[in-house]
Amino acid sequence: MFAEIQVHDFSQETLFERLRKDADTNHKGNVGAIVTFTGLVRDNNQSGRIEGIELEHYPEMTQAALEKLVQETSLRFSLRSAGVVHRVGRLLNDEQIVWVGCAAAHRQAAFDGASFLMDMLKQSVPLWKKELNQGESIWVKPKASDDDAALKWLK
Repeated sequence: MFAEIQVHDFSQETLFERLRKDADTNHKGNVGAIVTFTGLVRDNNQSGRIEGIELEHYPEMTQAALEKLVQETSLRFSLRSAGVVHRVGRLLNDEQIVWVGCAAAHRQAAFDGASFLMDMLKQSVPLWKKELNQGESIWVKPKASDDDAALKWLK
């Protein structure tokens, strides 16, 4: 398992191989599915076009919350391994912002784990986002749709 916060970009292929190696090392022959998700910075919001985002965090608090979430996800879905990398700092449109990967014995657990990890990440990991447009930055408020996505897992 791994959970990382970083400024620089990441390689999806490298992260996939890292997840696969970790799963194979710990559960040789019992990995039947790997699901990954990569999130990108959108070029728009509800008001129109933006130029990018800036993510701020408190390193120790954010890292601890991310690690706890990966562990919880692994236990909840009986994953063979799970990993997440989230970028912080200034990110322009179309840049990679987050990568999530889940390895499991069966595909449904891998899909559910990846969905849970992303839905809960938006709610439980302290990251603060500003949208950038024409030299100005505006703090982004939490979205009701993100709350709804997280709540469905609590039922």
